[in-house]
This record gives sequence, structure tokens and C-alpha cells, in this order.
Amino acid sequence: MMGFKAGIFTVAMLAIVLSSPTTAQKTKSPPAPVSPALPPSPAPAPAPHHVDLADLLSVAGPFHTFLDYLQKTNVIETFQNQANNTKEGITIFVPKDSAFAALKKTTFANLTQDQLKSLILYHAFPKYYSLAEFNKLSTLNPVTTFAGSQYTLNITYNMGTIDVKSMWSNPKISSSVYSTRPVAVYEVNKVLLPMQIFKSDPPLAPAPAPAPDAKASDVAPSPTSGKAASAKAKAEEKNSSYQVGVSIVNYLVLAVSGSLMLLW
Repeated sequence: MMGFKAGIFTVAMLAIVLSSPTTAQKTKSPPAPVSPALPPSPAPAPAPHHVDLADLLSVAGPFHTFLDYLQKTNVIETFQNQANNTKEGITIFVPKDSAFAALKKTTFANLTQDQLKSLILYHAFPKYYSLAEFNKLSTLNPVTTFAGSQYTLNITYNMGTIDVKSMWSNPKISSSVYSTRPVAVYEVNKVLLPMQIFKSDPPLAPAPAPAPDAKASDVAPSPTSGKAASAKAKAEEKNSSYQVGVSIVNYLVLAVSGSLMLLW
């Protein structure tokens, strides 16, 4: 009897132990770990937009002469690198073809390759300036150009009119070709001429010859044609006089004949 009670007691104790929460958790398999949610990958940054200076100058202007010098001296590569790869940017002053044509051809033909390169570099600042910034820039004269510390320009700003002064020329900014940071391209009406290259004021191109006057034959008859017309008029007058004389003679003949018939 005592053994039976002991067995029942053991079974009851096992049931209590097995039904407890701690035992149930031990017998259950652990839940699978939850993977943490990853944030979405950011979209790639757009590639920077670079202005192709050669393309820009080839369609604007016309700036063909300046672009030709840029390419011959390889300064176009210097300017393009400054525009693409620096935070400072670039400001370029571009003369129109007519500005180069206004100077004598020998002005540039007699320059060495180094002088020509310095001349083209002289037409740019190694920093971007909007038109509004020229007012403040004019208080910092002289301003160093791409050609070096000896090649400087003086800026004047007067009620929105901007002059870019070199030693031998004083061009104005006539229009903005392109101005978006980091590139500014401004049209000027004259070529910038530094005294480091030109020891005196370069001569201007000769004025074009005046248009030829209209030919005399286009506005007045020639002497030959006048004589022919006079001779023709005299011939017609003589012929008319002859016809009148013949008519009078014929009339007299008829009158005499009529009188004789009456007398007969």
C-alpha cells in the first residue's frame, strides 16, 4: 500500500514539473532569428555636367579666331581642366572675330608661340565671377589673370557697365555668353593687349577702300552716242525739208497747167 502511494506521488510530481512554464520553454525549439531590415541603398549621385568650351565657342559669337588660337596654343585644355576639376571655376573674356579684324594682321603674326599663349591666357581669370560680382571685384584691382601675376587687368563697374582694362585696350563686356558656376564666358568688343607683350599700341587695320563710283555710261550718254543722235536728228530735218519742197513744186506745176487750159 505504501509503495502504491509513493508511485502515485512520483507521477504527480513529474506531471507538475513537466507542466511548468520553465520546462515547457526548455522543451520547445528556439524561434528562428529575425533578419534586421536594411535601409534602401541611396541612388547614385548624378555625374557632374561639364561645359564643353570648344563646342560653346564654335556655335556662339562668332568667336572663330579666338577659338582657333585657343586650340593652336593648347590653352583650351588648360581652361577646360580648370572648369571641370576645380572649385574655383573660370571666367573667360572672348573677343568677337570683328575685334581681331580691327587690328593689323601683323599684330599677331609676329608673336612667338609663347607670347601668343600668354596673350590667350591673359583673357581669363582662374575663378568664376558672375556679372553681379564685378562690382566688388572692381575694388580689388589689379586682378591677376591666368597668364600670371605680372599680367593683370583693371575692372571698372559703373551702373551695370563693366570695362576690362588692359594697357592698350579698354573693352567692355557686351554680353554674357554663358554664366553658370563654375564657368563664365563673356563677350568683349576688343582684344585685350598687355604691355608685357606689346611695347606700343598695336596699329589698327587700314580702313576698307570706298566703293567705286557709278560708271559715266550708267548715268549719262557718251559723247559718241550724242553725236550719233545729233546726226540722226539733222538727217530727219533735212528729209522733212525736202518733202516740203517737192510738195510746193508739184502744187505750182498743177496751177500753171490749169491756167493754160483755161486760156486755150
